[in-house]
Amino acid sequence: MRCAVCCRQARGFGYFNARWPYRSAARDESWQFCSMRCQHAFSQLMDKTEGYMIDPTEMERAAMQACLKPLGERVAELGIDQTLADYHRDGVLQLIETVVTAYQDHMVAEHERLAARERAYFEALRAQREAVGQI
Repeated sequence: MRCAVCCRQARGFGYFNARWPYRSAARDESWQFCSMRCQHAFSQLMDKTEGYMIDPTEMERAAMQACLKPLGERVAELGIDQTLADYHRDGVLQLIETVVTAYQDHMVAEHERLAARERAYFEALRAQREAVGQI
């Protein structure tokens, strides 16, 4: 199985949508992850989108843009004067690895940044309520 966030090999972490009734076929859909980091990033996304995604989000578009510089650097290392068809198998695999790694790194970092921002907001809200005596 592959990690639902970064597509690396899953290692025993999982997620299922507990909002569906126990016997529902939709509840049988589950996702596997390689780490707690990817599992947490995915659960944050599921909470926000209810699991429905059609077009790339702004975050995904930004991750695609983040791939351009590492890809350009790798192409320069392999030889910019040749076409993609002229690359050997190992060269193409290096290009793929470069793009996938840059995309994954950007997505996970962005999810972590957003989760930290939301956590800070809710902690400040909680502190404000405690100060007023609402909790």
